[in-house]
Amino acid sequence: MFKFEELCELVRLVGSSEVAMVEIEHAGGRLRIDGKAPVSSIPAPVAMVAAAAPTPVAPAENAVATGMPVSPDAGSTTEGETDEDLHYVTSPIVGTFYRSPNPDAEPYAKVGQDVEGGTTLCIVEAMKLMNEIESDQSGTIVKVFPGNAQPVEFGERLFAIRVS
Repeated sequence: MFKFEELCELVRLVGSSEVAMVEIEHAGGRLRIDGKAPVSSIPAPVAMVAAAAPTPVAPAENAVATGMPVSPDAGSTTEGETDEDLHYVTSPIVGTFYRSPNPDAEPYAKVGQDVEGGTTLCIVEAMKLMNEIESDQSGTIVKVFPGNAQPVEFGERLFAIRVS
């Protein structure tokens, strides 16, 4: 079967090309990756996942566009803070972002919380697999970018951490 890194690279290649669909049979397994499709022919949530590059949208606007609640921690970074001051935790895969292990549980991480390297920050669900995303830096969380249960792309920013 395919290794995870190979799958990620295939998805990245198909997403960055004009290919509509790729189907591969390899070592007794079969893989199909849908690429670009006309946005008008697919439902809105699927269109957001299939887009090659996400368009940045403010949290309040995003909630209106997707019908999702705005994250209470989705505030902006502190005044005077620049990108050089922050470390960004990005999504290693395409999937659905979840802040907590279940709807009734507290979020793994909140704005203002100090985290250590290896601390679980969220879950990204991909193909019915729950992938825990851990912090790779110690510091303080200053921003959570996606809303709960929102689709995320490979490389999309999930958290901003002020490195300590």
